[in-house]
Amino acid sequence: MSEQDAAGPGPGDDPVRSRAQAWLAQDPDGQTRAELRAVIEAAESGDAAAQADLTDRFSTRLAFGTAGLRGALGAGTNRMNRVLVAQAAAGLAAYVREQAGLEPVGAVVPAAPAALDETVALDRVEVVAPAEADPADAEPADADAADAAPADAEPADADAADAEPAEAAQPMTDAPTGAEGDEAAGEGTPAGADAGAEGGESSPIDSPTADGPPAEHGEPTAPELTETPSDGALAAEGPEVPGILDDAPIVVIGYDGRRNSDVFARDSAEIFAGAGLRAILLPRLLPTPVLAFAVRHFRAAAGVMVTASHNPPDDNGYKVYLGGADEGSQIVPPADGEIAAHIDRVAAEGDIGTIPRSLGFETATEEVVDAYVAATAAVAPAPAGAQGLTWVYTAMHGVGWQTLSRILTTAGYPEPVPVTAQLEPDGSFPTVAFPNPEEPGAMDLAFEAAREAGADLVIANDPDADRLAVAIPDGAAEGGWRRLSGNEIGLLLGWRAARLVAEKGDTSGASLACSLVSSPGLQAVAEHYGLGFHTTLTGFKWISRAPGIAFGFEEALGYLVNPDTVRDKDGISAAVAILGMVGEARGSGATLGDLLAEFDELFGAFASDQVSIRVDDVSQIGRIMAALRDRHPESVAGVAVDRIDDLADGFDDLPPGDVLRLWLADGSRVIVRPSGTEPKLKLYLDVRGDSRDDAAARIAALADGARALLAEYGG
Repeated sequence: MSEQDAAGPGPGDDPVRSRAQAWLAQDPDGQTRAELRAVIEAAESGDAAAQADLTDRFSTRLAFGTAGLRGALGAGTNRMNRVLVAQAAAGLAAYVREQAGLEPVGAVVPAAPAALDETVALDRVEVVAPAEADPADAEPADADAADAAPADAEPADADAADAEPAEAAQPMTDAPTGAEGDEAAGEGTPAGADAGAEGGESSPIDSPTADGPPAEHGEPTAPELTETPSDGALAAEGPEVPGILDDAPIVVIGYDGRRNSDVFARDSAEIFAGAGLRAILLPRLLPTPVLAFAVRHFRAAAGVMVTASHNPPDDNGYKVYLGGADEGSQIVPPADGEIAAHIDRVAAEGDIGTIPRSLGFETATEEVVDAYVAATAAVAPAPAGAQGLTWVYTAMHGVGWQTLSRILTTAGYPEPVPVTAQLEPDGSFPTVAFPNPEEPGAMDLAFEAAREAGADLVIANDPDADRLAVAIPDGAAEGGWRRLSGNEIGLLLGWRAARLVAEKGDTSGASLACSLVSSPGLQAVAEHYGLGFHTTLTGFKWISRAPGIAFGFEEALGYLVNPDTVRDKDGISAAVAILGMVGEARGSGATLGDLLAEFDELFGAFASDQVSIRVDDVSQIGRIMAALRDRHPESVAGVAVDRIDDLADGFDDLPPGDVLRLWLADGSRVIVRPSGTEPKLKLYLDVRGDSRDDAAARIAALADGARALLAEYGG
């Protein structure tokens, strides 16, 4: 049955049906094609729920912004899928070429579409063939390097179409786009080939001489750091794909253990290589911080991490970093808008089968992981007090454990008691409703293991290991364990960072930074040690850009403790720093709880809380924000509102943002903003008390007042 037959009658004047049919015709994924056919057929039969589902899938497009792409997996323009990822990769490739002064890549002219044979097995897929590499130039990867490489396992869509090898120049119209890169057109030149090849002009985004990361963190991109594609793979390319020149801009691609992460990464690598860029795929599923590290390590023009971090199991995402002057940070305006414009142009052309692809991408060796392990272990080598520490670790079904375990060995820390049920990657996250350590119940198994082991500490990473949660024994807490807030951890780590800078004897130019919704206690720390302090908009895309940053954090369990190597939040290096603090405290007979009390005595008793609502209709969030702007509240929890800062048009040195900041007469603070990654409206609450008990009472009253405020304004 043809795609048109499956879709039923012609689209007529129905724009949603028209978009659905156009999407169906170009989708290379058998699973999402079947999913969409079923929805269309149900809608045709008069099923109102199916029609509403179809409208939701195609009435809008998943927006690309500073957070990249993130959404539910599934068929449609408003879902994460291989069509959307191909368009995003092609758009990003066009942006990188543009920034490097290279000409746009012309689209391949499609031939008549070939019928898709959905019965062919997917057992031919290979990422690269390193056998042809010169042993003198390529160091073999560790035995486990290929354990989870995208091409070594069948894609999640077991019935996805595949085709037999075609002639070199055959276009890819209607051909699956992640399974047979040998059908891509173009002549590829292996990276690391003759350095005398001529190419486009270099620019700061890809030039090794441009201002960027310090030289010691800008490792040369020598051939031995990657495994180049085989001559056979390159011989399959036709003339339309530009050759990959020795000085081509580099794009590094990483992926986690979520469903289709490996498939999206493979698709992206083929498309970047097809655009004449030097595409380097990380050797296996790895934490997000390793990708952020790799962007700087390879002096890349850009990096992509396929992950949805701690989102629900059915989500995935596409996170973008830039090198050069951006130093490996996530994208910010205007880059996000410029990339989005390229993506929209690709989408408007209407068929991802015309996007050039190539097998001329490389796979990084384990060297990049080794370098990350060494740099992160150096954050806090184990002090003598760490010996005998009993602690529990959970990876929350994510990718953190394999990398962290190597760092623990290198740094000299004792192995943790693992939460075995959550230790290995599993994209279905079977033991948690939301794989986010902040969510109620997510750490219950860790607390159970801690009680059984008589542990001193619990440490948790989220699934892509860019966040860190910490819990300590507390007899007053339910179950005897209390998870520290992101602000408590951030203030402890900020204190540590400031002390380390001060011990060097020169604090000039060094600074601490946090998002505007994080605890004001960090400013007190910076002032105490004579460091600069910066408040930024939420997200490490902003925090990482603070001048002279020595440490940065945001209350949502994100910490940047090693800015010389990773310009993003890093839950693994933060875990090592916390273990170092715990070890030092144990050496003097103290605990992490004692350090918190000492902080209060030295800097003041700060307390924070958060009130939020999750909505089914995101327009509700806009209505609440509009109501707050139209009619300012006069008080919260019985305390008068002194002033309100509206960041809609920017404020002081902060760029514009959908944020309202309420200052109360007693010095308390309430910040209202929509979540950037979830359908939530969040209220961030901060107080400073005379003691920890006083601060706790103040924050409890403010939380009650915040809930009443939400109810009054439509929440």
